[in-house]
Amino acid sequence: MAQVVSTDNNIVVTNREKALVLKRHALHSKYEKAVALYADTDMPMKDIAKECKVSIGGLGCYLRRYWRELVLRRHQIHADGKKAEDIKIMEAGKQNVNAHAKYKDAVAACDSLDYIDLNVSQIARKFGTEGTALANFMRIHYPETLVWREKVRQRLGINDNIRHGARPECMKQYAEAVELYRNTGMTMAEVAEACKVSLSGFGQHLRFYHKEILEQKKQMRKTAKAERNQIFGEMTGNGRTYKPSPMTEQKYAVALALYRDTTLTMKKIVEQTGVPEGGFRSYLHLWHKDLVLERSGIDKEEKVTDLRRERKRMKTVAAKYEKAIKSLRTNPRPVSVVATEFGFHPEVFRDYLHKHEPELARQQGMMKTANGKIVSRRSEEKYAEAVRLYGTTTETLKSIAARLGLTYNSVSGYIRRNYPEVIARHQNLLRTRFADS
Repeated sequence: MAQVVSTDNNIVVTNREKALVLKRHALHSKYEKAVALYADTDMPMKDIAKECKVSIGGLGCYLRRYWRELVLRRHQIHADGKKAEDIKIMEAGKQNVNAHAKYKDAVAACDSLDYIDLNVSQIARKFGTEGTALANFMRIHYPETLVWREKVRQRLGINDNIRHGARPECMKQYAEAVELYRNTGMTMAEVAEACKVSLSGFGQHLRFYHKEILEQKKQMRKTAKAERNQIFGEMTGNGRTYKPSPMTEQKYAVALALYRDTTLTMKKIVEQTGVPEGGFRSYLHLWHKDLVLERSGIDKEEKVTDLRRERKRMKTVAAKYEKAIKSLRTNPRPVSVVATEFGFHPEVFRDYLHKHEPELARQQGMMKTANGKIVSRRSEEKYAEAVRLYGTTTETLKSIAARLGLTYNSVSGYIRRNYPEVIARHQNLLRTRFADS
């Protein structure tokens, strides 16, 4: 690895470390103006993000990570000797520290018989808060207090002429969205978009009137996070379904169709579609491993550790040799001749035949003898004269091999394997000759 060396202090900095420092510097530069506005003004974070042209989500994450003390100061949360990073500003399913401090007196009044003659709005005004905000806060964190107040007020005959509970029109408006969220792995945002309802309104409706669904989803997220088992289409620990984003799916849709339905190589597919080869390869291996295994000729039930070693009959290679194999099967001839005709390397083509078409490979250059033996045509032509002489004369095979320029061991083995009857005839001739003499 290349290194950058500081001669002043003899500090060695690798290129990777240098890149990380530059990246961090760019991040701090990006949010520098936003941090100054957040620290020195009372502007809402939404307005700060808009003025500095950054995303509100990105700004919030940056502030909580690098300027947490500013966030605590703005929310008027005291550290009380704790480290800033150890203080939770808002925990899932729990009250915000500031909200609790703001509404605790009003909540206590709602839970007391001393103020039973006042409705929630009147209590809110009495304690300097807004009525709707107090009611929403209590629906989320103190729903049992609201139910108790309503029962007691009805028993005492106090009627505030205000409709309590979910309105029928709201129940009807969100009914489809509630069932879709309950029975699928879709997120709130996806459900709201599919059912054409307000995301914030749908979220509030769930928090007020369907807490059991939110608790069920919370337990599912906990289970998924604990198991760390990422399965396509299943929920992950952050509540999202484990699948590629719609933008990514759209980006690689055409390339994926070509990969699935044709035998084009990866190189040709990315050339035709204009997608990056590395990105498309990663997309396939992450989200469509079954297609990768199918193209490599591997059963998807097999456990594969190294795809390059395990791959068997690749779809693209099979298509490459398909016409040559069909021609060879229809018109048997030497493999080298067929390879030359179709522009292949003879040894590579022969190796492919032996691996994936063993029966066809065994048949190449073979012929059936009169006694039914399958022998090499080349060997038959090479040893035919030696076989004839050995079966019709009393000359030794060693002498015949030497006279014809053949290797004795080779021709001897060939005759023993394929022409035992010739050996028997030769021995009969020898016995006859010795008997006559």
